[in-house]
Amino acid sequence: MARTTKKKPPRGSKFDDYLAEAGLLEAVTATAMKRVLVWQITQAMTKQKLTKSDMAKRMKTSRAALDRLLDSENSSVTLQTLGRAAAALGKELLISLKDAA
Repeated sequence: MARTTKKKPPRGSKFDDYLAEAGLLEAVTATAMKRVLVWQITQAMTKQKLTKSDMAKRMKTSRAALDRLLDSENSSVTLQTLGRAAAALGKELLISLKDAA
């Protein structure tokens, strides 16, 4: 006779709920999105064999400004700068809104 096991419901709340209660959800989400964008930019640079100096020239900016863009902890990067980075890589930056869960 096969033994059936009952699934226990998860204990506690979702981690997102915890972050929201602590007032950290927006900051953590923004940092995560920035890290993903930085990863995508660096992957595209690697694929195209672009150095940071080459990328900065394509963006018509300084190497220091590119370093700030590629710093996932730096939250002062503008959409305009992200758009220029995407264009320099032959990409398009897409941003959209979706209904909250």
